[in-house]
Amino acid sequence: MKILEGKDLLKAHKEHIIKERGAKMNQNEVMKREDVPKEFKWKIEDIYENDAEWQKEYEMIKEKMLELSGYQGILSRDSQTFLSALELNDTINMLAERVYGYANQKLHENAGNSTYQELSNKAGMLLSELSAKLAFLVPEILNMKDEVLKRFIDEEEGLKLYQTYLTNMIRKKEHILDRETEELLAEVEEIAEGPDQIYSLFNHADLKFGEIIGPDGKKVELTHGRYGLFMESSNQDIRKGAFKAMYQGYLNFKNTLGAVFVSNLKQEAFFSKVRKYPSSLEAALDASQIPVSVYDHLIEEVHAHLPVMYDYLKLRKKVLGLEELHMYDLYVPMIHSSHAKVPYEEAKEIVCKGLEPLGEEYQKVLKEGLNGGWIDVYENQGKRSGAYSWGPYGTHPYVLLNYQDNLKNVFTLAHEMGHAIHSYYSDQNQPYVYAGYKIFVAEVASTVNETLLIHYLIENSQSEKEKAYLLNYFLEQFRSTLYRQTMFAEFEKIVHGMAEAKEPLTADALCDIYYQLNQLYYGDDVVIDEEIAMEWARIPHFYTPFYVYQYATGFSAAIAISKKILNGDEKTLDGYLQFLRSGSSMSPIELLKLCGVDMTKKEPVKEALQVFRGYLTELSKMLDK
Repeated sequence: MKILEGKDLLKAHKEHIIKERGAKMNQNEVMKREDVPKEFKWKIEDIYENDAEWQKEYEMIKEKMLELSGYQGILSRDSQTFLSALELNDTINMLAERVYGYANQKLHENAGNSTYQELSNKAGMLLSELSAKLAFLVPEILNMKDEVLKRFIDEEEGLKLYQTYLTNMIRKKEHILDRETEELLAEVEEIAEGPDQIYSLFNHADLKFGEIIGPDGKKVELTHGRYGLFMESSNQDIRKGAFKAMYQGYLNFKNTLGAVFVSNLKQEAFFSKVRKYPSSLEAALDASQIPVSVYDHLIEEVHAHLPVMYDYLKLRKKVLGLEELHMYDLYVPMIHSSHAKVPYEEAKEIVCKGLEPLGEEYQKVLKEGLNGGWIDVYENQGKRSGAYSWGPYGTHPYVLLNYQDNLKNVFTLAHEMGHAIHSYYSDQNQPYVYAGYKIFVAEVASTVNETLLIHYLIENSQSEKEKAYLLNYFLEQFRSTLYRQTMFAEFEKIVHGMAEAKEPLTADALCDIYYQLNQLYYGDDVVIDEEIAMEWARIPHFYTPFYVYQYATGFSAAIAISKKILNGDEKTLDGYLQFLRSGSSMSPIELLKLCGVDMTKKEPVKEALQVFRGYLTELSKMLDK
């Protein structure tokens, strides 16, 4: 069923924007894949034992596609025929998810591996072919009379499972076109994926940033993974060098990257227009039944609380003792921690302790994931940067990390395991048709984990200095998640609107818009370095339009949920575990109501920003002593 929702499956492998790097290796070298110890690699063989098994299932999908095509024109014959078609469709999509997942996760181990470049391309083309072959299904269902559908469901017990799915399909009836047009759009989608595919290969396989002077005074290659480490260096020259080298790499290809990104904006505008949506924004939000007001309220509330962000940046400038606070000074910790080095095994123990408020059952699943081959831990040559969690239905979830021995990476581990366990619970408790959850709620589980972990660490801090460090870390989560992602969301709203209005968009225009937003969000106490104007070219999520705002809304919801759990609210904890088990069996707004959070109102965002203000006040008082 997932393929029928458009490009969800093709877009499933999207890393988070956190840029990490593997630990326990020479800083001047990045390990080859074959040199990474087995215990730090995910068990991809739990999907397929080998490529031959992949090929067998790949061919099976093609056969089953032909079988499903035989249902064209006869769905309304009787209830059993209708049920058989839906069940076969589920089977095909489950297999396709496995084929796609294996090929892409193997490619993410090393983007330069030509074997898996080929398998990934084959999987992507298969999905496009599948989408075209199944294009008849939805229009044919929508052409069935309501009384026929109702009678089928009443007389065939198996169809009751699909009642919510069918209701959601009918809700989007005006946006689903006739069979011929749906087939054509399915063919076009393969072309429409071009900008994303070009950007991804360029960003992860081809783009080089050269060498900079590292902490030991020697030259070291700058990579995506190392960049985050260098930006936290206490040496401003290292931060500045990494910052300038990183953005010079993108600047060297400014016009090319601009053309690729604008092409992506145009294809989104095309699909939203053809599907009769007023805008790309409304098309994107409608898939999860999210009112546009939720998006607008987020930006409005963050704008209203920008003065608090300015106060935080003034404190940062003061504590760091800088005459000028630059964009490359925003990630260095204001207070240094005694937990500077956290080996991976210790990180696992800390995460388990921090998540104890979620109960014994959650702990059992967590430990299974940490020790059961779910996680690919360290960076290696050609490995996809960042971190993500994903996995096909019917196997356990998978987590890609690029772990470094620092506290930030402990939080990344907790974050990604939040995603993974959400998927585990959904897969275990929902049939395939409802197992996948919408992106709007995807960041809730990950951020609840981070919030519980920060609370545990603050409560168990050994000194005021350590507590101050942790408070600053949490404030940085607000800055980078709630404020920064909202800035990204505002950028998307502006540039997509321009594309839809057919206003001229060049790389220079994109840079100007992005630079001005940085001026607005960071204020007069920060030097907005000219290089930051190219940051839009560094954000892979911009190729999945209107994705990033959900980090901010999810963060706000998670703050509310975790506060209640920490206060011992058993009803909220029970509701939260029910939320994790529910997949997409309810709309995202209704799912969050299980946890006592209503995202149609401004309160969750407002309350989260008030928490930010409170922690800032507490840290300011501690640092003034």
